[in-house]
Amino acid sequence: MENTPGRHQVVIVGGGFGGLQAALRLKRAPVEVTVLDRYNHHLFQPLLYQVATAVLSPGDISAPIRQILRGRNTTVLLAEVRSVDLARKVVVSDGGEIPYDTLVLAMGATHSYFGHPEWSQFAPGLKTIDDARDIRERVLLALEAAEREPDPERQREWLTFVIIGAGPTGVELAGALAYMTKHSLPHDYRRVDTSQARILLLEGLPRVLNTYPEELSAKARRDLEKLGVEVRTGTLVTGVDDLGVSVGDTRIPARTVLWGAGVAASPVARTLGVPLDKAGRVKVEPTLNVPGHEDVFVIGDLASVVQDGKPVPGIAPAAMQMGRHVAKNIRHRLEGRPLEPFRYHDKGSFAVIGRGSAIGVLYDKVRVSGKLAWGMWLGIHITFLVGFRNKVAVMLDWAYTYLTKRRDVRLITGLHANKLPPIHPESLPGVAGEHAGQAMPRHEPEPSHVH
Repeated sequence: MENTPGRHQVVIVGGGFGGLQAALRLKRAPVEVTVLDRYNHHLFQPLLYQVATAVLSPGDISAPIRQILRGRNTTVLLAEVRSVDLARKVVVSDGGEIPYDTLVLAMGATHSYFGHPEWSQFAPGLKTIDDARDIRERVLLALEAAEREPDPERQREWLTFVIIGAGPTGVELAGALAYMTKHSLPHDYRRVDTSQARILLLEGLPRVLNTYPEELSAKARRDLEKLGVEVRTGTLVTGVDDLGVSVGDTRIPARTVLWGAGVAASPVARTLGVPLDKAGRVKVEPTLNVPGHEDVFVIGDLASVVQDGKPVPGIAPAAMQMGRHVAKNIRHRLEGRPLEPFRYHDKGSFAVIGRGSAIGVLYDKVRVSGKLAWGMWLGIHITFLVGFRNKVAVMLDWAYTYLTKRRDVRLITGLHANKLPPIHPESLPGVAGEHAGQAMPRHEPEPSHVH
């Protein structure tokens, strides 16, 4: 649908939870909406760790933005926003400048390595489908490498997985990896026992899931340890490389390191020239406006919102509520009515530990754990998924995985295949005689065409 000349132009940057809700709530408003995103799909980020651990496929947790917003007063453009010029009222992207009458910034957050960006190549975070595919490949190739490796010491290094950060992402990754290696895969490998894999979860704060009540945090730690995860709190990482992690003077040899320790707001926030918090988020007005600019709203992980002395959490329900509220305030502006302050209604938050185990808080009062919390977590995530097909696909995949304990989405597409050690024929079962001691020629992997 082409923009109607003369109509109020609303530009929404980001097709995540907040941006999508804002666009949907403006579908009958007398405005033209342009949604900009560097990807063509909406991603259900809370389930990315299940793509990374071979439970779900990327298509199960994503949906085309154009399909979601089709047939409405909305134009969707594939573009990466680089800056915003508040004085000229334009968004600067890789495809040129886009003017706006009202701007909604909903770009979300990226990884924060606390002043050590060089760690990112050794310890990938989990924010996008590419990140999930990268992590899945690193994990599966580590197991393949262990199967090739005749040296017990190096084999242990391949079977050691370190997750840095014990927030929801780190805890969910650690629990899923522990279950995957100890229950789903042991019968699939002949030369290596994946149940002996070592999963370490490192956290600098005194406890895991620090934003949850202390008793739930303690319950989560116990459940992780029952799964075989080694939990180390009060542990500050001082170095990360391709051979392991340093904690002060202590060295942890590990070939697979994953990052779940911190997030930073999109760098676009720095181009606004307005006050930011320590994480680079915009300190918005109660109405979610940029200070001094009623025509610019900031929502989701990019917004620093304090309510009753506490920060509003950077989770999907909060972003969705912000998106709906901004759409209402845009309508108020068009009608000449005053803007309303945003009020976050905390209906609850959950963190899953593993199969049949989770913790949660409902309405900031009711605390649940175990199978009850896990069942509630399943239901809530199915409800929030976009698209009927995705809901059905995820339910079927979960049922299959629960009943069989299998992880069938174990695709290796060649991103890191050149890191595998050489094959030693003399260490293969049944190989003897003239073949013993002969080194097998190593060939460079051919480019992968599997996606």
